Amino acid sequence: MATIKDVARKAGVSYTTVSHVLNQTRPVSHDASARVLAAAEALAYVPSALARSLRSKTTGSIGLIIPNNTNPYFSEVARGIEDSCYAAGYSVILCNSDDDPAKQRDYLNVLLTKRCDGLIVATLAQTDGELLRKMKVPTVLLDRAPKNMGIDLVAVDNAAGGALAAQHLLSLGRRRIACIGGPADIDISRERIAGLRQTLLGAGVTLPDDMLVYADFTSAGGYLAARSLLASQVPDAIFCCNDLMAIGALRAAAERGIAVPQALAVVGFDDIDLAQFVHPTLTSVAQNTRRLGQLTAQCLLDRIAAPDRPLQRQTIAPELHVRGSTVPA
Repeated sequence: MATIKDVARKAGVSYTTVSHVLNQTRPVSHDASARVLAAAEALAYVPSALARSLRSKTTGSIGLIIPNNTNPYFSEVARGIEDSCYAAGYSVILCNSDDDPAKQRDYLNVLLTKRCDGLIVATLAQTDGELLRKMKVPTVLLDRAPKNMGIDLVAVDNAAGGALAAQHLLSLGRRRIACIGGPADIDISRERIAGLRQTLLGAGVTLPDDMLVYADFTSAGGYLAARSLLASQVPDAIFCCNDLMAIGALRAAAERGIAVPQALAVVGFDDIDLAQFVHPTLTSVAQNTRRLGQLTAQCLLDRIAAPDRPLQRQTIAPELHVRGSTVPA
């Protein structure tokens, strides 16, 4: 790999002149500039990002930690973040924590070592939040993160999403409504279930304990949870706390010969792109994942530009997208 001294030697100038030309830090004669640029192109010279960051005290990079990059929801949000950051001149370093706190902490330390200009984190332990505040790295928490850390947060109103699902199912005349929740220790799952339960209670409908099962936000988890649920009883509707679990539930219902949507209505959450291509197409509480990613990126870019700005809390209202998996009872 060519160095700045190689460029200087080929152009017949000092390496400081090469630096001034490439970084535009001091006027250089047209002839010398032309020779430097020609030499840099001929040698395929790439300026050192480390040296540039030491001079500017910035790296032009954003760290992004998500729990599971195989989940289309996080892939779509990450794309919105990457598009916005790239347009603003930043590169995104993507890390997948696998919902493992130790792995997340390792990645967090790596990103801090790389001196990223800012971080976006989709899950965060309290101790890690304290570390970030101590390091004073511009940070935005995304959706799954605790909401009381004194760090900027962009999230969806999950309880409102659960309420939308309940209202829709009640409007269809569904009364035996079951729920497949995500992991019981994750806030967004509890919030979605709470929104569902409270809205059902307001209509005089209960969510019995044996009609609430938990899974792991994966299609396989939703499939196994629905199989267990449908083995002992047949509700007339299932609300799943994400689309992947809803897709698993569709398969479980098909295997038992339960017609969706006639006998069993199914509602998911996230409205991932795949929801439009399963059969039947999936009714889902939509988060507009790309938009969520764009808002999260913009919140971080604003924090980088103004580190002392007031704490930001942005909550996005969900929408219900009705498709083929729900019809009147």
